[in-house]
Amino acid sequence: MYVVTGGAGFIGSNLVAALEERDDGPVVVCDRLRSNEKWRNIGKRELSDIVHPDQIFEFLEANQKRIKAIFHMGAISATTETNADLIITNNFNLSLALFAWCTRHQVRIIYASSAATYGDGLQGFDDDFSVAGLARLQPLNAYGWSKHLFDRRLARKVAAQKPMPPQWVGLKFFNVYGPNEYHKGSQQSVVSQIHPHAVAGAAAHLFKSHNPAYPDGGQKRDFVWVGDAVDVMLWLLDHPKVNGLFNLGTGTARTFLDLATAIYQAVGKDPHIKFIDTPVSIRDKYQYFTEANMERLRAAGYDKAFTTLETGVTYYVTRYLSHSDRFR
Repeated sequence: MYVVTGGAGFIGSNLVAALEERDDGPVVVCDRLRSNEKWRNIGKRELSDIVHPDQIFEFLEANQKRIKAIFHMGAISATTETNADLIITNNFNLSLALFAWCTRHQVRIIYASSAATYGDGLQGFDDDFSVAGLARLQPLNAYGWSKHLFDRRLARKVAAQKPMPPQWVGLKFFNVYGPNEYHKGSQQSVVSQIHPHAVAGAAAHLFKSHNPAYPDGGQKRDFVWVGDAVDVMLWLLDHPKVNGLFNLGTGTARTFLDLATAIYQAVGKDPHIKFIDTPVSIRDKYQYFTEANMERLRAAGYDKAFTTLETGVTYYVTRYLSHSDRFR
């Protein structure tokens, strides 16, 4: 049995679909579905169970002999969330409790960290898991800080040679895009947000640059197709001796203008972009450049090529966004 926390969310539901395709055992989703259409992310899946987060430890105790691995994707992931108490409860305390349970029962755990831990990027994007290396990073929002806090706690455990699960891996996801992100509202990828404008031949909005080192639309991100993120997690599942904290991007930064152009081209339209001011509320926390250093994951043995921006965007648009059924 595999347990996926946040399994009805974006990355989690894509992972659940892939685990089902492997037919390697029952899959259990732990998530809050609430009253929106988030349930549709798992609407096509044959699940063993759906567990509310408040009942997760009761479920784990009752099924401890059956659980092969826990994929901990669940979190408050909105970078704009300002309730730090709520974020710490969900992203830090629950993660610590799950990790302790996996250690106690010797169950493998693969968890979601985030590129938001790198803050403004001035310290680079090297997934150094040492206590000193992590101490140099300064996240810019409470979400990134909560993920960083957990990474640092595990680094201390490793340094002190404390007991650990048989496999433990953290993944610093960069800018992931793909199907099943529609419940995220304003936190959806730029691909999903621009697509309806591109289809209509209307203008899409991108932020102006407020940094003289970057032109408007020249801000760069490491955009990674969700299928690649899932492939890495399945590879880790097949390589149980791999442990550590790893970046998960493509290793190549691309501009938002590149991304927008690829979306318009995928629907057969000429790009139509208008630049708007970055909101003052996020302007001083805005990242102008992210690019994953992928050397550590490659050194661990992962050798599959990552999907190019144009290929990933075209597949997302033509296979999902252009259809009435957009869900995986």
